[in-house]
Amino acid sequence: MSDFLFSVFPNENFVDLGLYQFGKEQCEPAHSFGPVSRNHYLFHYVLSGTGRLMANDSRGQTQEYQIKSGQGFMIFPRQINTYIADQDLPWEYTWIEFDGLRAKEIIELAGLTPDNPVYHASSKDLRELMKDEMLYIAEHGNESPFHLIGHLFLFIDYLSRSSVTMHLSSSGKVRDFYIKEALNYIEQNFQNDISVEGIAQFCGLNRTYFGRIFKGAVGKSPQEFLLSYRMTKAAELLKLTELSIGDVGNAVGYPNQLHFSRAFKNTYGVSPREWRNQNRISPQG
Repeated sequence: MSDFLFSVFPNENFVDLGLYQFGKEQCEPAHSFGPVSRNHYLFHYVLSGTGRLMANDSRGQTQEYQIKSGQGFMIFPRQINTYIADQDLPWEYTWIEFDGLRAKEIIELAGLTPDNPVYHASSKDLRELMKDEMLYIAEHGNESPFHLIGHLFLFIDYLSRSSVTMHLSSSGKVRDFYIKEALNYIEQNFQNDISVEGIAQFCGLNRTYFGRIFKGAVGKSPQEFLLSYRMTKAAELLKLTELSIGDVGNAVGYPNQLHFSRAFKNTYGVSPREWRNQNRISPQG
């Protein structure tokens, strides 16, 4: 039996910001919702576990995002979306659906858009305060409408002030934050079967936008940088270890030795074996 709270807010004609529904759920493994579209803004915050969001971007193309505990996601009015709990570590989340004359302005202030729907927090303290307001609303559905609207305004305040994008935009470092996230991910996972899509999902960005800001910052596309990083690591291993060519390829994410040798030769102009013979460091004896 899943832990599930759900409330519909009575319509009291709050113009600037109004609530529509809110709740909390511990999802079953692989539980999915959608495809569906909403009439209002719907924000989910992930309390534990992980899952995936599939949502249309500003051009109507479906993008996929991996979202984990401590992150959130915004669903926009009339946006087709589906979200699915992880099979092994299903998420528990709390949500608030809201709208009003100030809603679009507030969400833009937080840096959330159909091309960038994933919430990252710059401040753990503000994030926790935001979470507490969401849980308070979810667990106090019987309070008066004015009481709940007051807590909605507090939630909005913490959402906008805790957002990484909002926090960094004044200093122009939004791009730097995402590039750092991507580079750290590559450094820790280059030996695995990772893709540009996977890196973009980890950063909470769609692939097209991610590729554009990455190339602008690094001077190479994500695919070119990943290849270059792997080949640099391979050269180090060939130079400093006695690993076989196949083992070196495996260690940098190429289980197929032929594919590894071809990629290495395209980068260095010689085969891995020739490069090792030319650059090997002899052990001191």
